[in-house]
Formats: sequence, C-alpha cells, structure tokens
Amino acid sequence: MQVHVVKSKIHRVKVTGADLNYIGSITIDEDLMDAANIIEGEKVQIVNNNNGERLETYAIPGPRNSGEITLNGAAARKVAKGDVLILICYALMDFEEAKSFKPAIVFPNEENNLLN
Repeated sequence: MQVHVVKSKIHRVKVTGADLNYIGSITIDEDLMDAANIIEGEKVQIVNNNNGERLETYAIPGPRNSGEITLNGAAARKVAKGDVLILICYALMDFEEAKSFKPAIVFPNEENNLLN
C-alpha cells in the first residue's frame, strides 16, 4: 500500500506579488525551495490563512535571498499582497517508509520571508 504524506512545508510566508498576466505557477525564493526540498515544477498546495482559499499549482524558482512569493496566472485572483500562506508538497510512498519519513519543514522570518 502507498500513502500520500507531507514531504515539504513552508510555514507562514507573506505574498509579495500577484501577476495575473503570467502563464501560471507560484514563484518562490530559491533559498526557500532548497530548504524545504521543493524542486522546480513540483506540485504545491497553497493554503491562504487570510481568506481560507486552497489551491494547487507548481513551483518556479525566484531570485535567491529575495523573499519572493508571487502567485501567477489565475491563482493571482486568490491572494492579495501581504496575505499569509502555508505552502505544502506531498509525496506518495510505501506505507512502512512513510512511518519513519521526516518532512522538510521551514519557518521563515514572517516579516521578510527570509531564512534566519
């Protein structure tokens, strides 16, 4: 049996931008992606603490040490600059492996989205 488990989580980052005219995705500071073990193109669940929205898109790297968190395309309509988000990625793995798996969970500085 295989189960979906949390693989990566970036807890409480602020939206820095929303670009409706972009092709789509979420732009994430590449330092945050590395710390949370998220790769380019990976599916990301976005939970908006301000309005309760939940949506899925894919990750693209933003400039390192920028704190950038930008929702692109249609997802831009689901956020406002300054909203607080939780970003989650899941993995499918064997049940026994999942019992001992430890996800990469990142808690950036809530003011600037940078790693401390």
